[in-house]
Amino acid sequence: MTAQRMKPAVILLVEDDPDDQELTKRALRSSKLLNTLKIVSDGEEALDYLYQRGNYANPDEAPRPELILLDLNMPKLDGRAVLTRIKEDENLRSIPVVILTTSSREEDVARSYHLGVNSYITKPVRMEGFIRAIQDLEHYWFDLVVLPS
Repeated sequence: MTAQRMKPAVILLVEDDPDDQELTKRALRSSKLLNTLKIVSDGEEALDYLYQRGNYANPDEAPRPELILLDLNMPKLDGRAVLTRIKEDENLRSIPVVILTTSSREEDVARSYHLGVNSYITKPVRMEGFIRAIQDLEHYWFDLVVLPS
């Protein structure tokens, strides 16, 4: 943990697949960095969390994330729509968003960057690769990069 970050980082995982949720939890738990993982299962729930409304109206239950891990293909509201809303909102756009998806389609990659994503990662198929990708991602965003407070 860098000297500037004295409290656990809040990471918001927007992921509908329970297995990927569990793998992400496991990867972050085994990390040497302090973090608090918040999980929502679809795009609508992500926006409720970010705008602290509905089930997330209590700010203590829905603290502002320092990083958003966003799946592209989800029910209700997909990751592209969520990314668009985040990057169009003056209060949210500074939160780094990383697409974490199974899609390696060039049009998904290009569109995500066009919409303002900070990084795009295709989920590795093997469990060990997935866990390593999450740990590397966490190290990069919270140990190497300087983020606004």
